Amino acid sequence: MIVLDKENNVFTLHTQNTTYQMKADEYCVLLHTYYGPRIRSGDLSCLIQYADRGLSPNPNEAGHRRDYSLDTLPQEYSTCGVGDFRLPSIEFEPEDGSRLADLRYVGFELRKGKYSLEGLPSFWGGDEWETLIIFMEDAASQMSVELFYGVLENCDLITRAVRVTNRGTGVVRLRRCASLCLDFQNDGDYDFITFDGCHALERNLNRSPLRPGIQSVESVRGTSSHHHNPFVILCERQASEDYGICYGTALVYSGNFLAAVERTQLEHNRLLLGINPYHFCWTLEPGASFTTPEAAMICSPSGFGQMSRQYHRAIREHLIHDPLQGRQRPVLINNWEATEFAFNADKLVDIASSAAPLGIELFVMDDGWFGTRDSDLGGLGDWTVNENKLPGGLKALVPRIQKLGMSFGIWIEPEMVSEDSSLYRAHPDWVLGPPGRPHTRGRSQLTLDFSRKDVRDHVYADLRKVLDSASISYVKWDMNRSLTDVWSAALPADRQGEVFHRYILGVYDMLDQMRQDYPHILIEGCTGGGGRFDAGMLYYTPQIWCSDNTDAVDRLRIQYGTSFCYPVSTMGAHVSAVPNAQTGRSVSIRTRGVVAMSGTFGYEMDLNNTTPEEKKLIREQVAFFKEHYHLIQRGDYYRLSDPFQGGPFTAWEYVSPDRKEALVSLVTGTTHASPAFRTLRLKGLDPALCYRINGEGRWPGDMLMNAGWPIPMSLFQDDYQAAQLYLTTM
Repeated sequence: MIVLDKENNVFTLHTQNTTYQMKADEYCVLLHTYYGPRIRSGDLSCLIQYADRGLSPNPNEAGHRRDYSLDTLPQEYSTCGVGDFRLPSIEFEPEDGSRLADLRYVGFELRKGKYSLEGLPSFWGGDEWETLIIFMEDAASQMSVELFYGVLENCDLITRAVRVTNRGTGVVRLRRCASLCLDFQNDGDYDFITFDGCHALERNLNRSPLRPGIQSVESVRGTSSHHHNPFVILCERQASEDYGICYGTALVYSGNFLAAVERTQLEHNRLLLGINPYHFCWTLEPGASFTTPEAAMICSPSGFGQMSRQYHRAIREHLIHDPLQGRQRPVLINNWEATEFAFNADKLVDIASSAAPLGIELFVMDDGWFGTRDSDLGGLGDWTVNENKLPGGLKALVPRIQKLGMSFGIWIEPEMVSEDSSLYRAHPDWVLGPPGRPHTRGRSQLTLDFSRKDVRDHVYADLRKVLDSASISYVKWDMNRSLTDVWSAALPADRQGEVFHRYILGVYDMLDQMRQDYPHILIEGCTGGGGRFDAGMLYYTPQIWCSDNTDAVDRLRIQYGTSFCYPVSTMGAHVSAVPNAQTGRSVSIRTRGVVAMSGTFGYEMDLNNTTPEEKKLIREQVAFFKEHYHLIQRGDYYRLSDPFQGGPFTAWEYVSPDRKEALVSLVTGTTHASPAFRTLRLKGLDPALCYRINGEGRWPGDMLMNAGWPIPMSLFQDDYQAAQLYLTTM
């Protein structure tokens, strides 16, 4: 709900549990007055205090009023070069070379429904949303700025985006434009939580206290990256899963980003989130506009768990576009770890033949099916079926898979090209990189210039021929390198700072076209695993391969960190063979199955190499997952322990919206002599109801939540044992 006080220029955004407020003051400076637990009403600018601070200058309109300075006031969208020395939200350069941005409030617009962003992913919906647009301008440069706010009350979600327009007669170069600025005047200490790592060890939670100065995470790799995720949290020092105020901010974007927080001279905090200014410069001709990616923020007054559940709900219901429209997604088997490049049609059918009787519904053919693709040294870009491997092409192979009762999926990597390919030999100028410089390779491949429509159109036309040649219901879209040599032959020298962003817009454009042309196809995103696990990709790909690391023990941490923002239904997770290809660790197939069920679920192995006992367990796992699909994929998610703390077990829980059903999964750690007796406290149950656990007993909900469930000692007799508790009301 958006409440306007037009007389005093106060704008209040209420959600179910929170309130966000801003105010245009007597100098038309847009001040941020409050963001936190819900407050019924009132002008919260009374919280702002004024004092003369040395070396904090005063705007011209304030005259000799020395207690008024942009350097000390909480701003809704921070300025540049006119007295605020903290992190600027925007920086632009008119033809005179100045880099000043003095934004003042000039008006607003309120409307029902959710705004949309042309060419960019964003949350969507109908009348359950409200939109507020605040209009600001820099009078001297004739630059106008529109601040967009979308309010989804029942999810505590507020989205933000910015549009900058050149209203003048000269060219302006936009050098920085954040999507979100949050100023906090709250008393007390705050922590900064980021989700970091590397390839195959993504989204490890890191928590550090704010110190004076700037702390940040960013990507300059052309992707949101394995190394830092464009989702961060600011929280009270004592905040935990179930207690304390925390603020989550997620960027709906898949390219270079910057998340920075500054602890100021007055012990206030400013958080910025948006496109990374590195190698960014966007030319605005007269009348032209630039729109930032969307940022999505949720404040939880009740800890991280509530924040996560609200993000999960909003992403499932208002961000992703699921082609199955609420139906169960298929349990799949992927051939990559079983065969890599060494396969033919008979080998693929053999793997599928062992999977179909176990209830697996989708066969996915991974890398190696096209061109002369016998290793990762060649073939990328030549999207024609290799009929030496697959005689008769997909027209011959797919019906053989379908006869087994399975649907068919395919792997592609449209953004890349091998030097040993017909495409590169014909169009070497289609790759990123200036002439006269040697190429920088990644995985022995180069990057196609997806900022160019002619390049995208050629690649997409080839892919369409493949997708039209057979019945394909799933596409895995991969991307296996970071961007280097970022220079486009299609842009002049003074516009090369647009290439990074134009590249991502090109990726979105092709994904959107594929989604529209093939609305029945489920697209799974992948960037060397989790290198673009972000809200921007989820708009086009309802699930993303969570990590190239399929080791169940490592996945406990990867999926734990991912869950702080992203729902289980978006996490691609598979059971793979042991010893694991990434770690060499061997874990029971039961444990591997329990961990992989906390995702979209599938297998990545040759099931012909499993024992009869393992096949029986796989059949049971698949049946269990299907039976409890809606609880796992759409239930409220609770983290019951933290795998980064090195405790004796990791546990998590799904609870149905009516709290009459729950599923708990638990994996023990390494075994030690004389293990202690352990209990597991559950969450989210109805304290007034009694539950059966796996069909037995009578367990009061308040007892399970406050006293706990005694973990059997048998689970601590070996490393990495797993258990699942299915709770139903009596």
